[in-house]
Amino acid sequence: MKEFIAILAELEKSNRQGKTTILATVIEARGSTYRRPGARMLVTSDGYSIGTISGGCLEADVTLRSLEVMATNQPTVVTYDTTSDEDIVWGLGLGCNGLVRVLIEPITPSQADYVEFLSKCYGDRQFGVVATLVSITGLVQEQVGTRLMLLQNGNLINHFSNSLAASIVEDARTALQDKVSTLKFYLLPNGEVEVFIEVIQPPLPLIIFGAGHDAIPVARFAKELGWNVTVVDTKQAPATQNRFADADAIVLSRLENIGDYIDLGDRTVAVVMTHNYLHDLEVLKTLLPSQVCYLGILGPKSRTERLLEELHQIEINPTREQMHRLYAPIGLDIGADTPEEIALSIIAGIQAVITNRLGNQLRERKGAIHAQGNQLNPSVKKYVSV
Repeated sequence: MKEFIAILAELEKSNRQGKTTILATVIEARGSTYRRPGARMLVTSDGYSIGTISGGCLEADVTLRSLEVMATNQPTVVTYDTTSDEDIVWGLGLGCNGLVRVLIEPITPSQADYVEFLSKCYGDRQFGVVATLVSITGLVQEQVGTRLMLLQNGNLINHFSNSLAASIVEDARTALQDKVSTLKFYLLPNGEVEVFIEVIQPPLPLIIFGAGHDAIPVARFAKELGWNVTVVDTKQAPATQNRFADADAIVLSRLENIGDYIDLGDRTVAVVMTHNYLHDLEVLKTLLPSQVCYLGILGPKSRTERLLEELHQIEINPTREQMHRLYAPIGLDIGADTPEEIALSIIAGIQAVITNRLGNQLRERKGAIHAQGNQLNPSVKKYVSV
């Protein structure tokens, strides 16, 4: 997400200056590859780049091809196939045993609606879908790079012909609901087109209750991942603003009213680390019945059990689902001791939960590292007649 933010900032800057940049996007990945579909890399006219689409092995070639696209102003799709031992023939010798397809396209000031759409997904913290035409077979009256964009609130921007757009909108809504990007083929009277339907994810909202020194690395690590960080403090202390300068928001409020000032939706992650038993008790009165997808409490298990018992005495009894979202003690078991190590444990634990992983050693994992559903295997492509 931090990479996405940096690319978006450069796109917005280039748009304001009337400049063209080149955007390289992974549209398909099969086998052993470093990045997944949706990974981006931006290249400016002077060869400066932001972001990565691999572990460093493809970027130089993509930069050269980007400058060619800059000269021709024509988008192209490049396939890097390292599934064969013969890949040394075309000069990269990657040996990754995977296939990556990359759309390399010029982003001109005339495509301001695309940049604005990405900005809206990020700024308004809502999901969106971008459907981009990436290949054409036959005599089709469409162009590579044509887009349809759908926001979570239903707003639609369409540059496809009406007959094709209807089918794409249906698939875009499905992708938005499932939160899974996909490739689709559409059969037309005179050919077919391939469309990359990409889900744009907003930053993960993290709310940290407590503004002690050990909360600082938690906020810092979360910002490194591009999460949206809110710090909640009960003390009207100017020092809070200084210590958490990188936070997206700082809320100074009485804890019994906190639900009026923050979003506790089903994407929100909450971390309770006030180091004050009564404060934690007050926070839990609001957080436990809420829809937050993750609720972590700093401190030993016995302390949390005591908190839950006191809540039970005032008839606040969390459901099984709410208890499933409760993580106490918080974090992964990595032998953390210092504030930075504890913060690493907390952030890693959250990442494991939101990606539905156990947080084990990768060498213990059976099968592929990345979920198959994110690899866009050709076997799941579907043809849709229009």
